[in-house]
Amino acid sequence: MPSLARLSNLYSFELQENNLGNNEEGDLDFISSLVNCTNLEGLSIGLNNFGGVLPETISNLSTKLTKISFQENQIRGNIPIGVGNLTNMERLGFFANLLAIGNSQHLGFLDVSENKLSGEIPQSLGSCTSLTTLSLRENLLQGTIPKSLSTLRGIEDFDISRNNLSGIIPNYLGSFPFLQNLNLSFNDFEGAVPIQGVFKNASAVSVMGNTWLCGGIPNLRLPKCISKQFKCGLSPKLNLIISVSRGVVGLVFLLLLMLLYRSRKARALKSTSGSSLGVSLLKLSYGDLLKATHGFSASNLIGSGSFGYVYKGILNQHEERNVAVKVLNLQTSRASRSFIVECETLKSIRHRNLVKLLTACSSIDFQGNDFKALVYEFMVNGSLDEWLHISAEGVDRLANMPKNLNLTQRVNIAIDVTCALDYLHNRSHMPIFHCDIKPNNILLDIDMTACVGDFGLTRYLRDASCPSALHESSSNVRKGTIGYTPLEYGTGGEVSTYGDVYSYGILLLEMLIGKRPTDGMFKGGMDLHNFVMMALPGRVEEICDPLIVQIEESSSNTNPRNNRRNHAPNDRRRTVVECLTSIARVGVACSVMMPRERKDMSNVVAELSLIRDVLTETRMPRVNL
Repeated sequence: MPSLARLSNLYSFELQENNLGNNEEGDLDFISSLVNCTNLEGLSIGLNNFGGVLPETISNLSTKLTKISFQENQIRGNIPIGVGNLTNMERLGFFANLLAIGNSQHLGFLDVSENKLSGEIPQSLGSCTSLTTLSLRENLLQGTIPKSLSTLRGIEDFDISRNNLSGIIPNYLGSFPFLQNLNLSFNDFEGAVPIQGVFKNASAVSVMGNTWLCGGIPNLRLPKCISKQFKCGLSPKLNLIISVSRGVVGLVFLLLLMLLYRSRKARALKSTSGSSLGVSLLKLSYGDLLKATHGFSASNLIGSGSFGYVYKGILNQHEERNVAVKVLNLQTSRASRSFIVECETLKSIRHRNLVKLLTACSSIDFQGNDFKALVYEFMVNGSLDEWLHISAEGVDRLANMPKNLNLTQRVNIAIDVTCALDYLHNRSHMPIFHCDIKPNNILLDIDMTACVGDFGLTRYLRDASCPSALHESSSNVRKGTIGYTPLEYGTGGEVSTYGDVYSYGILLLEMLIGKRPTDGMFKGGMDLHNFVMMALPGRVEEICDPLIVQIEESSSNTNPRNNRRNHAPNDRRRTVVECLTSIARVGVACSVMMPRERKDMSNVVAELSLIRDVLTETRMPRVNL
């Protein structure tokens, strides 16, 4: 970085979205050379790869500075306390870094979310009386909301969600006249929710994920507070414990009855050769599946996963029928839960781009051991992973690739997966989160139509009508596959449609460049998302899967229609490059770090469909005779 000390008249310095920095100490040393820029009003270096700590010299920058934007880098350490010397500061953006925090009296906007900040909310924030926006979400903050924040009467947006904060919700928040959005969700607050001010509007307040809250307006749907016990001097949490415990005895009694019923039902199942869980009319026993797979032989093994093995089978009921039999390894932790989840999910949803579950078998084998299996329609063309990657190490892909996908086929598959996710997220009976979108879970039928499979990790949007078995805490369940799992899941975030969109974005980029997100080329802070983003807009052709261009060029050269117009091959190549670039943009937009900035799947369907229309139009050019 050249010295900037001589640019005394510089008033704005912006380097955002340039992939600058090496995530190393000293990346930010250039800031010291800005000290002499006494007219500097704006400094933006967000969405780069700057590492190291903030130099103390940031406190000596121009007092005319009104905006500092350092978000989405790899900056560590503390925000220097001397930042408070920048008396005209209005907007300070440090979110999505690795920073603790300072203060500034005239600060109007502060967003330090997703920074792993620990400790308590600083009392000194109460001196930032000009604040209108304060976001501390998704950190590791503890303790209570300090009384000093009662001075922030100009606040409009206040977000402290997804921390470890506790205590009661201060009544003074209800007296803030301009507060429009208040997010207190997923903490450990307790006691009565206020009912004045912003708390009168349920759509302006989020308190979900706080087990010990009570009261509030009816639309918040919280349990009633027990006022008589409050007068006896008991804590709000203890009051709720007492009130909840009164129902526990009755609940335990009901659960015992349910367990007794299920135990009898299980014995009834074991007394027969097998059973179906009502997924279809097809009823199969352990013996049927043993015969169909030739004794679950290795020659019939077509895949394996976290919870078991998949075999090709041939059923001889009435007529031969190819099926895929997923046998659960019941010695694996959570395999039984995966079985239940997949049955519950697939029996309640129907879509052409979702695998079809034919039946489920819960029985015992010939040695008296529990046996569980799921039987699906057999997908002749295997998984997408088999079409994108060759398993043999050190083999020349271009020379030995057994399966090839042209660009149109890849777009068609991408659209099929998008349609499936759009259905799960937006058009099924309730939002469903797949939680493990990856090439191995995308299966292709005889017509190369893609179907999403493996619903063993599926989650539903929390709702009283859903089976409780599907609603375990996200902190103790596996939520995907390394490389395809979004960052927020790794830090304890709740599963959501945004997580599926991220996984889909990585899948789309993998289809584009032919590299897995775990490829050895991605190291030192580089990942698949950043690798493609750096190539936009002009170098996508250089990084895409060579097979795509090779197949497209071969198709153009052998297409007799192109002989009628000499410039058609060039037109086709230009169109292919434009479409590759458009696909790359969609994949990057789906896999951005911030969940709420990712695309909705319904929009992705429309964009990819337009790309497909362009491809198919130029593949068969119109000729004027």
